[in-house]
This record gives sequence, structure tokens and C-alpha cells, in this order.
Amino acid sequence: MSNMRNVDSREWELRCDLAAAYRLIAHFGMDDLIYTHLSARLPGEEHRFLLNPYGLMFDEITASSLVAVDPEGHAIEKEEESKINNAGFTIHSAVHMARDDAQCVMHTHTTAGMAVAAQEQGLLPLNQMSMEFYGRTSYHDYEGVAVDLDERDRLVRDLGGNSAMILRNHGLLTTGRTVAEAFHYMYYLEQACRIQVAATQGGQKVAVVPDAVAAHTAAQFASWADTKGQRPWAALRRRLDRESPDYKT
Repeated sequence: MSNMRNVDSREWELRCDLAAAYRLIAHFGMDDLIYTHLSARLPGEEHRFLLNPYGLMFDEITASSLVAVDPEGHAIEKEEESKINNAGFTIHSAVHMARDDAQCVMHTHTTAGMAVAAQEQGLLPLNQMSMEFYGRTSYHDYEGVAVDLDERDRLVRDLGGNSAMILRNHGLLTTGRTVAEAFHYMYYLEQACRIQVAATQGGQKVAVVPDAVAAHTAAQFASWADTKGQRPWAALRRRLDRESPDYKT
């Protein structure tokens, strides 16, 4: 049950979904202390979205602790604990305001993601998981800690219409029409990076799939986009309901 006043059922369910995503990012080892961010756009005409309060670990996030912010990065409810990470605001506000289909945006700093982000060739089609992203992954060059608002235009330009982006020398970013979809892309983009790091660390030549086959496989994945991530997301929510149901408080 919600312990927040004036929150309608749609917003509360979105808060529960996003809080679940924070818990699951931590569960799968994709968090970075109190840093990185997951956000979700709130229902309505205004460009408002939910972001984590700066200072909480991902496994501490609850539905009611998420902070609603406006496009300028100001907390809608002025509370002492509503401070957000400015870099998180820069990245997430850019994507939310430019892409109506980017209802959820996720950003991580994982070892595997940062390792591939540091490799000149980017993500390679080495495995079926990797091929979902073939020709559908954007790249954004590193400009420093993302606190300059003028970087937003370049982030949006580089992302284009894709749902996955590698922030060079930095980390990973995914978007989705739902929290489930954005989580699906982040989970498998992370897996693709882990596969690449594992396959290349021995110094042996890797077998890269031919472009035609990789493109065909990516098209197959794209054809299933209408329900992207929904079934595993429902299963993951059930796991959280059993193991850490306080995420919904």
C-alpha cells in the first residue's frame, strides 16, 4: 500500500515498477554504490519523471522514496531527502524530453559495460544475446562528468531512435516504453558486454558472426518488440514479492 498522499494508482504502480528495477539492478550486480540512475516518466502532459534520491543504495530504494522532478531538475515535493544527482538529471532529462517512447531510462557503470565502452570497436556480434543489438546500438563520446546541460542535445542526437547506447569510456544506457522493456535491454546489453569481455580476455581470435546473419537475428528480435520483457519482468516481480516485498512501500 502507498504511504504517499495524492498519488494516483497509475503513478503508484510506476513507482513500484521502478523501485523493483532498482532492487533487481542491485541483485544482478549492476549497481555502483549510490551512483548511476534509473528513471521513469510520470503520466501526464508535463515532462516530470521519477529518479532515485541521491545517497541511497539501490537495494534501499522503495516506491515512496523515489523523487519526482521537473524538466529543470527541481524536486516537485520539497523535502530535505529529495536531492538528486545532477549527472543523472542531465542524462535522463535529455532522453525523456526528446523521446516520447522513452518512458523509462536506465544508466549503469558495470565493469563489463565500461570495459566494452573503452574498446574502440564497440559491441561485437559474438553471441545471440549480442546480436539483438546489432545495428541498433548508439555511441556517445565522453565529454566529462555529465553535469553540463548543453550535453543533452548531443546525447539525444547520438541516441537517435535506438533503445541502447554505449557511453564511451563511461557506461551503458537503455530506454523502454515500459520499465520492463528498459530492464530487458539493460540486462541483455550487460550480458552481451560480459560475453565480449570473457571471449576476448584470453587473447585468442574471436569468431564474429557475418553481418548478414547478425542483421537477420537482430530483425528477429525486433519482431518480438511488442511484448519485450513482459514475461520475465512479471517473474522477477514475483521474486521480489517473495524475497524483499518492502520495495513496494
